[in-house]
Amino acid sequence: MVTQQSQNAGRHGRVWGLAALVAAFVFGSWASSSRWVSSFSELAAQAKISVATEVALLPVRVTDASGKFVSGLTRENFSVYDNGRLQKISFFQQADTPVTVGLLVDHSGSMAPKLRQVAAALYEFAHTSNPSDEMFVVNFSDGVALQPLDGKPFTNDARVLERAVTAVSASGQTALYDAVVEGLHHLQLGTLDKKALLIVSDGGDNASQHRYAEVLELARQSQAVIYAIGLVGGTLEEENPGVLRRLAKDTGGLAFFPESVESVIEISRAIAADLREQYTIGFTPETKGDASFRKVLVKVTGPGRQRLHVRTRPGYTPAEHAASAPGNKT
Repeated sequence: MVTQQSQNAGRHGRVWGLAALVAAFVFGSWASSSRWVSSFSELAAQAKISVATEVALLPVRVTDASGKFVSGLTRENFSVYDNGRLQKISFFQQADTPVTVGLLVDHSGSMAPKLRQVAAALYEFAHTSNPSDEMFVVNFSDGVALQPLDGKPFTNDARVLERAVTAVSASGQTALYDAVVEGLHHLQLGTLDKKALLIVSDGGDNASQHRYAEVLELARQSQAVIYAIGLVGGTLEEENPGVLRRLAKDTGGLAFFPESVESVIEISRAIAADLREQYTIGFTPETKGDASFRKVLVKVTGPGRQRLHVRTRPGYTPAEHAASAPGNKT
């Protein structure tokens, strides 16, 4: 008798096998080229990597009145609504589960004096994250480049990630949206169900081919959470902290705007902790071919009459390349 778990495992195996072939081809090309233009988005589109949407996954963070993470809740403490309709929770997990994370680092000209401190902060982020996380680096300015990591598509080596951030000098303008699109595409080659992007930038977009609406739609389909560290507060006309706030809010993440670049290390630790202290809740969407945006509401009932705060993504868009169902856990 074939179980649902074995069927899911088979689907994962076929998808990751194709993903590995695509990744090998892409990184083989990068190994022989140092161009700043990445072709991954086009390659992924040609390969048509897709997985049927079986479960909508929601990363959920629950905090008390003091902002402290509330652990120990069970499936019965949560209620999930999809477009106002109560859903049956088919997947529940509260554990320090590994995550696929893309580190998107602004290398525009104004970032030159900040890059070394940013690299140190991202080293600290990787060092304090789950040891089983898989990470990658996207450097961007006028163009976008997925940075090679010793010939591998992902790594959890903090030193390798730090070197990748400083491998390119700062110059030019800011193709922020193009970088997010590249990061969202590369997340799909990851082997982990939880996915996130961390953006570090000091300006708004002024050089991308993509627009915010396209980026948001891709983010809603990918089920990725976006975090942002905005190094703003100067006199640059292109600064646009609202863009980073929207990207974070629209995906269930957080945006930080430190007063000094020195505090980026502390913020990086906070984001790493945020990713590790989450519940993951899943349900089977009743979309029936409906590809429109679905609003999601998560309610939690805590012990006693304690008031709890819930943060998750505001919704999702059903798509063929969204995450497939993980093994069911309680």
